[in-house]
Amino acid sequence: MNRYPLWKYIVILVALLIGGLYSLPNIYGEAPAVQVSSAKPTIKVDLATQSRVEKILTDASIENTGIFFESVGNVGSIKIRFNNTDIQLRARDLLQQKLNIDQNDPNFTVALNLLSNTPSWLNAMNALPMPLGLDLRGGVYFLLQVDMKGAVQKKVTSLATDIRSQLREKSIRHQGIERGQETITISFGGIEEAEKARSVLQTSQPELNWQILPTGLTPKLVGEFKPTALKEIRDNAVKQNIITLNKRVNELAVKEPVIQQQGAERIVVQLPGVQDTARAKDIIGRTATLESRLADPIVSTIAIGETPPPGMDVFRFGENRQGVFKKSVIFSGDRITDASAGFDQNQRPAVNISLDAAGGRVMQEVTRENIGKPMGMILFEKGKGEVLTIATIQSEFGSKFQITG
Repeated sequence: MNRYPLWKYIVILVALLIGGLYSLPNIYGEAPAVQVSSAKPTIKVDLATQSRVEKILTDASIENTGIFFESVGNVGSIKIRFNNTDIQLRARDLLQQKLNIDQNDPNFTVALNLLSNTPSWLNAMNALPMPLGLDLRGGVYFLLQVDMKGAVQKKVTSLATDIRSQLREKSIRHQGIERGQETITISFGGIEEAEKARSVLQTSQPELNWQILPTGLTPKLVGEFKPTALKEIRDNAVKQNIITLNKRVNELAVKEPVIQQQGAERIVVQLPGVQDTARAKDIIGRTATLESRLADPIVSTIAIGETPPPGMDVFRFGENRQGVFKKSVIFSGDRITDASAGFDQNQRPAVNISLDAAGGRVMQEVTRENIGKPMGMILFEKGKGEVLTIATIQSEFGSKFQITG
């Protein structure tokens, strides 16, 4: 005699069937693949790039078992699956050559990868293979050391510039500012000037402890970081590096990557399934700096090969143009305290930027005096500058503003 109602057996059977169906992708395994992603912020990987990749492979009679376009936010990538590693390596070398005319300054990252063999009908049901960690799947393991001395030194340099501007605004004369590893020392001609400066800086720079050292006729005002301020600088350095690493790992399209802090100054990066170790190291170790400059108000862009006006710098802008800029820098990356991607009121891609106090003051002065003139953002990577955007200054900016383009 059946002790349970029929419907309970049916529920168990359906659950087993669904579980078995969604476990099928783990049986199919993985195939060698090549991934194409953007190597520059100004280069987009889209469906047109996919068509270009397909044509390159077809013309070379290199067969594939599938080409897939994926997009995460505004970042696109193309994955091509092959039958064996020999074809994979041939395709990688060919795409690297055809997509990047200048091998020393590539527009696209072409890397080896692995792609699931799961049939399309299972993918359509969102039945995906179980992500395996580094211990089961193999891959790449990086242990990165954050440059804490460099982070503190950047902060010292930024504060020294800010202090110089503040003393000038308050008409407080000094005989020089010296930067130490974690200190700022200001020399004065008299004790009265030193007292005035300490009164101002104790309010404007609370992260430093200020003490006057009477050294004969030239007293010195010494500012030393408070322990809490040093901890905040170091914590922010680790946090910013983790954010940057997450964005770079997205270029590799790794499933279930691990990026986490280890100790006070180290970051662990685990990339399961990544085959191209050298390419992963290159992408993760990439360094870039951002600068803002005023563009030439008469000719802001010229064709590649044209002679720029005298006294101007030129940087690549898109495929066939160059941006023409003044040599003086409005602000650079060390003045940026926060940057986030978003959209403007017209739903166009935009970047929201926040500057520190000194950067905000300079930005305010420059934009106030140059309304109606072009200004650009330039990204420097591996010693080469590339223009991200050139826009007309519509109004006076402060320490927080938005860039669209």
